[in-house]
Amino acid sequence: DVTPEWRDKDLAKPEDRVLCPFSGQPLRVKDLLTAVFTPLDTSRDVTVNNTSANERFMCPISRKTLSNAVACAVIRSGSVGHVVCMEAVEQVVKPDMADPFGKAGAKLAPKDIIPLQRGGTGFAGSGVRLEATKYNPAMLSY
Repeated sequence: DVTPEWRDKDLAKPEDRVLCPFSGQPLRVKDLLTAVFTPLDTSRDVTVNNTSANERFMCPISRKTLSNAVACAVIRSGSVGHVVCMEAVEQVVKPDMADPFGKAGAKLAPKDIIPLQRGGTGFAGSGVRLEATKYNPAMLSY
């Protein structure tokens, strides 16, 4: 018989609070950050009008169009986080650790730069390394 059987056992009670997937600690609303995306400025650049409909935001530092092919980070500045490309973080922000969105002279801590995980496109070459294993059982006959 291959049908599953009901076993009379107690199920574990689910958690009351939402837990952080990385630390396992309960999330609090005051720990969350509002991500601020900078919309493309169509009035300043002629090439912006030729972009696809999916490209609607840009990096406020480098003015590079953000897409799922561009590595991004959130820079925590006060209670909000500005979404910028990692290229701008490496070239502009990290050398001085100065907050480009805060008060003049404000410094950033390494924890204030939060890297974002890129989304896939569904295409096989989206940057995620997958490894397939092949299993071929042999049929023996006697």
